[in-house]
Amino acid sequence: MAAALRIYTTDYCGYCRRAVALLRRRGIEFEEIDVSDDPATRKWLRERTGERTVPQVFIHDGAGGGCDELVELDESGELDALLAVKASG
Repeated sequence: MAAALRIYTTDYCGYCRRAVALLRRRGIEFEEIDVSDDPATRKWLRERTGERTVPQVFIHDGAGGGCDELVELDESGELDALLAVKASG
């Protein structure tokens, strides 16, 4: 079963490290995709999200934003709710 949350990162991004640390601290299962040397996937991310930055978070294949959005979702309790939606259904 694939993780409900995927995060696209680079190995040199402080915001990526912060987002991954949040997920690990919370014990949330996730798939991390390093796009440091992957221009094709970076292009796909730009086309899919309209953003040039990482991290890019996807919850149940829907774009969920970057680090700031992930922190906001976590602090508001919405992250747990979003992750639980398909887990229960």
